[in-house]
Amino acid sequence: MPQGDKSKYTVKQERKADHIAKGYEKRGVKKKEAERRAWATVNKDDGGDKKPGGSGRGRSTGNPAAHKGGKLGGKASAARPAAARSASARKAAATRKRRG
Repeated sequence: MPQGDKSKYTVKQERKADHIAKGYEKRGVKKKEAERRAWATVNKDDGGDKKPGGSGRGRSTGNPAAHKGGKLGGKASAARPAAARSASARKAAATRKRRG
């Protein structure tokens, strides 16, 4: 199988790669680089191809790449005024205290 051949990947893996690539493109990554990163992510998640005859068949997956999403968040919270964040923190603390 030549390098870059995707014939051993399942339809689900191809959909997954397309979805990941679109997310990268939305964030401004060039199309070719987004596709490269997407397939690298699929390989990291699934251990390679999944069709019969491929080396990745039958392995369990812990979906390691799926755990990175939280690193991207926090922008909405940071954009709020300090007083609003502080009020939310006080309210949360009161709730935790009340519930024990």
